[in-house]
Amino acid sequence: MVDYALLCEQIRSLAEASADPVPVLANASALLYDALPDLNWAGFYLVRNVGDMGAVTDGAANGAQELLLGPFQGKPACVQIAYGKGVCGTAWAADATQLVPNVHEFPGHIACDSASNSEIVVPLHHGGAVAGVLDIDSPLFDRFNAADRDGLTCFARTLEQIILW
Repeated sequence: MVDYALLCEQIRSLAEASADPVPVLANASALLYDALPDLNWAGFYLVRNVGDMGAVTDGAANGAQELLLGPFQGKPACVQIAYGKGVCGTAWAADATQLVPNVHEFPGHIACDSASNSEIVVPLHHGGAVAGVLDIDSPLFDRFNAADRDGLTCFARTLEQIILW
């Protein structure tokens, strides 16, 4: 069983050196990839203006924004994801966690890695808007459950508190 409270403590401790988004999210993806069994990808996508490598935007949903690949652990991944597309874009558009037991049955699923069979995506917020998503994939069907959803939601809320966007 994953100790999500311990993971939250660990990321808080690691963020004491720097609360900049890149090192915090890099360490967060490493922690999750190491602690959760049966994963093939753990990482982040961040809301950005299309063509802008600058700061996180206000999260307003319009045609000029996308999710851009952030720090992760695992195989190479899709670089950009449109608003409302795939599991990650849906989590962003709905501002709601997506727990998907079988990604092949999810309408519009984007297969960045054909080995992925289940996925959980949790929105991250800044200034009241979605600033990005935590995305975790597994080669197992039905890998994620309510305990994972609750634990990863708590982990995401911890990230929101410690990151200096």
